Amino acid sequence: MRLLGDLAIRSSIILLTGLALNALLAGRSAALRHWVLAIAIFAAAAVVPLTVALPAWEVSIPSPLSPAVSTPADLPLRVPVISTDAGSGGDPKMPPVTVFPLLAIIWATGFFVTATMLLTGVARLMRIDSRAERVQHGRWIRMTKTVAAAYGLRRRVVVLQTDTPDLLATWGLLRPRLLLPSHARAWSDDRVHVVLCHELAHIRRHDWFVQISAEALRTVFWFNPLMWMTCTRLRRESEQACDDVVLGKGVAAREYAAHLLELARMCRRSGSAWLSAMPMARPSTLERRIADMLNPTLNRTALSLRAIATTALVLLAVTLPTAAVRARQSGPAPLSGSVYDTSGAVLPGVALTLEDAQQIKSTATTDAAGHFQFPGVAPGRYVLAATLAGFRPLRHEFELQNARDWDRAITLQVGTVQETITVRESRVAPPRQPSQPQGAKPIRVGGNIRAPRKEVDVKPTYPASMREAGREGVVPLEALIGIDGTVASVRVLSAQVHPDFAIAAVDAVRQWIFTPTLLNGKPVEVVMTVSVQFSLSDQD
Repeated sequence: MRLLGDLAIRSSIILLTGLALNALLAGRSAALRHWVLAIAIFAAAAVVPLTVALPAWEVSIPSPLSPAVSTPADLPLRVPVISTDAGSGGDPKMPPVTVFPLLAIIWATGFFVTATMLLTGVARLMRIDSRAERVQHGRWIRMTKTVAAAYGLRRRVVVLQTDTPDLLATWGLLRPRLLLPSHARAWSDDRVHVVLCHELAHIRRHDWFVQISAEALRTVFWFNPLMWMTCTRLRRESEQACDDVVLGKGVAAREYAAHLLELARMCRRSGSAWLSAMPMARPSTLERRIADMLNPTLNRTALSLRAIATTALVLLAVTLPTAAVRARQSGPAPLSGSVYDTSGAVLPGVALTLEDAQQIKSTATTDAAGHFQFPGVAPGRYVLAATLAGFRPLRHEFELQNARDWDRAITLQVGTVQETITVRESRVAPPRQPSQPQGAKPIRVGGNIRAPRKEVDVKPTYPASMREAGREGVVPLEALIGIDGTVASVRVLSAQVHPDFAIAAVDAVRQWIFTPTLLNGKPVEVVMTVSVQFSLSDQD
């Protein structure tokens, strides 16, 4: 989510630039303003690969002020030192809520909703398209060929007669399709000509592809209002640009406005239901479009290569630095964060040591909320150590460089259980019973850990072959105590052990049973180290 937020900020800078240029070019043609918005949207999307590909351009920023108390609102800024699965907290009445998963769920929900709306619109178009009747003869085909030739349009346009009274739109890229409403058969030749001039202008300008791509990007950045504003203005500018093309073909403005009003009356619902198409008569923009087409002073010129190159260079000059810039801390700042266990609960009383490259150490201890702070830490490489009874010691090396590096989160893993057993036997008969194995050494318990207790103890048996040969040995083992208290696995840690000793030790340890190890009231797996010593004693 930090990456998504960082990209959202970078893309917002580019979108703001595009919207600002769009406003500054109010006196220029709608085609140019549409081009600027389209380039801004695609440049905002290009920030993702450019951020990875471009070399970093570091910019120093002032040191942030350290908050006096850590609150749950600080959690989204944590940089994890050790990744771990989040679980319920230590307080059974109010488990802690981590913000990272919550933000991920909110973003995924918004993405699912907006993507579903977009895909539903496309699916509806495809369904209506499949049921529509293809027009192959008559005035529609004849006039379509005439207008397409006037536009220099080489792609073949498929004209479809639908049974829907409120849909007049184009869609498709390689094989563009013109969807006509059910009452299109009764239109006059003048209206047919006006409609074809407008809709084929969309096809020549590739407006459907540009709009659908912009709305696909909006599903990712659905939380960014600038993206919604840009997509809305993009659609509005494309309609006005096509209106300018129609007027440029010699259609009288008043005649065109009259046809547009009548089409809007007959296609009353051509609004949000057809977001994935390019409807001609959208009621929400109709008033402004008519006012613009009746204004003889507006600039209706087509795009020029010079205007395309100039605006593209301006947006490129904004996009590249925006993608390459990296914030870097300019001076000492408090290094703070929180310490958690593997269930997500905070850990108070954790001893932390921070060591710099000159081996100068400073210490801190987490408070009741699990928060710690080292004041005045300069940029550079450090080693952070954290210890707490019952947990594995942590030693982490990292570098403080970017501003977010001064806020960290640490997760401590549950410690290990140690067991040492001595199996002693006399060198000659009569054999003596082996001494009682040493009891399990309890782990140092701190916080909310309850150490396991052995309930079933099976003593290792001295191998007869080793006793007769007068051999002794030590078998180091590592065992995993499962959540049910049984020994899930055992492995020998040394290759310098005779197989007979190893088999005897492993067979005994596998049969041990413990009470479950509890972390915050829930059973967890724990690693146990066992040392089984086989020794012989002289006969009395």
